[in-house]
Amino acid sequence: MKRIFVILFLLSAITITANAQRYCVIDSKYILDNITEYKDAQTKLDNMSESWQKEIDNLMMDVDRMYKTYQAERAMLSDDMRKKREDEIVEKEKSVKVLQKQRFGYEGDLFKERQKLIKPIQDKVYNAVQKYADSRAYDVVLDKSGGVSVFYFNTKLDKSDEVLKSLGINK
Repeated sequence: MKRIFVILFLLSAITITANAQRYCVIDSKYILDNITEYKDAQTKLDNMSESWQKEIDNLMMDVDRMYKTYQAERAMLSDDMRKKREDEIVEKEKSVKVLQKQRFGYEGDLFKERQKLIKPIQDKVYNAVQKYADSRAYDVVLDKSGGVSVFYFNTKLDKSDEVLKSLGINK
């Protein structure tokens, strides 16, 4: 909490000295939590995730049962049968891991569903904040929901090209 006040104090000091730029603070989590569409989408994603996790858990229990059965019968199996059963277990486990990656991995089904359901709502909030900031002449909007971060800033404040010029790089 002290850190947030220090950051806000520093930002206000910078703001006063840097052409009196105006800023405000929002809580994007609070905003999203109060949007019915967002809550519905999040519930749908949670249910989907839970269902997929149960499916994967059941498949892993099948792999575990196969292994325990194999362990119990191993002494009675021929070398060829042992090799065949081991290969079946390994293949089943690999297929479950592939399914897990397909469902929960980077750019997996859950990621795609989140993009489809949540991103439009987040874009709507971003556009509303941008419109609000422009209408009230705020140059910077800080988001306090996940620590203090910049949610929106007026592009006229971006001096990256000027820094590149000072380095002798023309864009």
